[in-house]
Amino acid sequence: MKLHTNELVKTSYSPEDITFLLKDLSNVQIESSIESREKSFQSGSHYSESLPIEYRPTAEYVKVYEQALKDSADHIAQLVGILTRRVRKFANTDDVVLVSLARAGSPIGILMKRYAKNFLKLNWPHFSISILRGKGIDEEAVKTIRELHPNSHIQFVDGWTGKGAIQNELTKSVQHLNAAYQFRLNDDLAVLTDPGECATIFGTREDFLIPNACLNSTVSGLVSRTVLNDQFHQPGDFHGAKYYAELENEDVSNNFVDHISILFSEQEESIKKLAAEFPITDARTWRGMQEVEAIGKQFYQTIDISKVKPSVGETTRVLLRRKPYKILVRDTNHESVRHILQLSKEKNIPIEVVPELFYLAIGLIESEDLR
Repeated sequence: MKLHTNELVKTSYSPEDITFLLKDLSNVQIESSIESREKSFQSGSHYSESLPIEYRPTAEYVKVYEQALKDSADHIAQLVGILTRRVRKFANTDDVVLVSLARAGSPIGILMKRYAKNFLKLNWPHFSISILRGKGIDEEAVKTIRELHPNSHIQFVDGWTGKGAIQNELTKSVQHLNAAYQFRLNDDLAVLTDPGECATIFGTREDFLIPNACLNSTVSGLVSRTVLNDQFHQPGDFHGAKYYAELENEDVSNNFVDHISILFSEQEESIKKLAAEFPITDARTWRGMQEVEAIGKQFYQTIDISKVKPSVGETTRVLLRRKPYKILVRDTNHESVRHILQLSKEKNIPIEVVPELFYLAIGLIESEDLR
């Protein structure tokens, strides 16, 4: 099978690092404001039918990203090495294909591919595909990967977990694909950090700020969120995405993965030691989901957990993309919530300190359903 890459969305990443199996919708006008998107969500539209307007990051916010990168780069390099070695141990084969979930998983998958090549001497193919809450994974993309690599161990990769919605979607999708096509897929999602305790393969379960959660496309290869809209989707198509050429001057995607990759060597000794101490997989406890359900019950009349966005990463995304009415934080002095405090101040979103919070931060979305 030959892949026609000219029909795929463009990206600022090198083809050696990643292939996005996403239909190019760069010439389609599909963006709308946060306010109009919130109204359409409340009337039943799915979030994947449109895109938020992709704003240029302000100079002040880029500083927050740069500070977060400075604070955590060594730690991230270590976690990538641990995660990659855990995946190799779990796969029990050198024949692995990395499939990152667009778009937060994409830079993590690139880092894992680079680590595997340089330190395990393994050249793992790396694709990035779409998965959507309530819609599942892009089956055409998975079928394409399986045709290209019929006998490989396919490892799904994401950046972090929130409450586990994507893990649940992955589990449902994998069960369906295995039943329909006998694909021999597993639903053991590999993530850099698993604060929701719903993944089985991770670098850590600590809730901290991964710098690429700070920015949108400008740290994700200038690729948009993924789109599934019947107006632009034909049978057999991959899910879609846009390339933001107008943001090329602000793009730090390659700088991010290069910065982390350089640090692998000095972390390698501790990576090998720590990776050896991890079990092959860890059990899911779903502690994060338990807290989310309690928070949903406290703040929303219909206990709508889709309005509760837990973890530093998810809270960051809520502030960038949605309209939260309040942010809960465990400790305002923790370095991983500095940018959350700053964004909340910019947008006039109130902060409530909850010292007993399981996560470091939780974003609560504005809704007519509030208690």
